Amino acid sequence: MIYEFKSRATGSVIMTKPVAEWILKIVGKTPGATGIVTVEQMPAAVAALRAAIAEERAELREQEADGAGPGAPDATVDDAYPVSLAQRAFPFIEMLEAAHKAGKDVTWGV
Repeated sequence: MIYEFKSRATGSVIMTKPVAEWILKIVGKTPGATGIVTVEQMPAAVAALRAAIAEERAELREQEADGAGPGAPDATVDDAYPVSLAQRAFPFIEMLEAAHKAGKDVTWGV
């Protein structure tokens, strides 16, 4: 399953189910077939995503400092270049910011 996030202020953002549900949980939304992020909820959603991104970055820096992160000598190629939350969430953050500026909600499954 995929999630297609839509707003009248932007183009669509499409995500796979696991990524979309991860991001929805971060912003305090219940994953499901349909939903909405209202204009009023957008600043808190963006702040929650940015906080989660900062937390992930801090954890990665800590792992690297301990020698267990992506720079570790025995890391495989796939483990050395994981896709971060920032990379996955950035299009959604941009969508939320543009939709908020335009005063339009973001929906999915509608």
